Amino acid sequence: MTPTTTAGRAPAMTFEEFVAARSTALWRSAYLLTGDAHKAEDLLQTALVKAWRRWDSIARRDGVESYVRKAMATTYTDWWRRRWNGEAPSATPPDRADESLPAEARVDARRDLMTALATLPRGQRAVVVLRYFDDLTEQQTADALGISTGTVKSQASRALRSLRAFPSLANHLGEGDLS
Repeated sequence: MTPTTTAGRAPAMTFEEFVAARSTALWRSAYLLTGDAHKAEDLLQTALVKAWRRWDSIARRDGVESYVRKAMATTYTDWWRRRWNGEAPSATPPDRADESLPAEARVDARRDLMTALATLPRGQRAVVVLRYFDDLTEQQTADALGISTGTVKSQASRALRSLRAFPSLANHLGEGDLS
C-alpha cells in the first residue's frame, strides 16, 4: 500500500520499488552502524516507516535515499541516547566479500573490521560508514547527518587515526587503505 499523491502527480518510483531496489545497500549501512544484524533490520525498518509516511514529498524531490540514510543516522543516535546497550560484533558479516581471499581470511577481516568500528564513537562511526562504505561525498555525508562538512572531515580524520591503531586491520588491508 503506497500513499497517494496530493497534487495528482505520481512519484517517479513507488515505495515498493524503492525498497526492492535499495534495501540491501541500506541494510548493509544499518549493519555497519549497529554491528548487529537484528538491530540493523530494526533500524532500517524504522527509517523506511519514516520514509513511507512522507513518501509523496520526498519522492517528488528525488531525495528518498538521502532521507532514509539521514533517518537511519538520527534514529541510531536517538537509540544510543535513550539507552546504551553494549555493542558487540556480530557473527553475521555484511553481504559483500573479497572473493580473492580464502574464506577464513575474509571472516577474520570482517571480524577485525567490526571490532575496530565498534570502538569508534557513534558520530565517527556514522561518518566512516557513510563516507567510506556507502561512498558518499563529504557534502552528502554532512547533509545525511545534519552536520557541517568541516565536522565530517574532522570526524573522519579522528576515526581513521583510531582505525590505524588496530594492527589486525593492517594485516587485512592493502597499503594506503586507511589513508
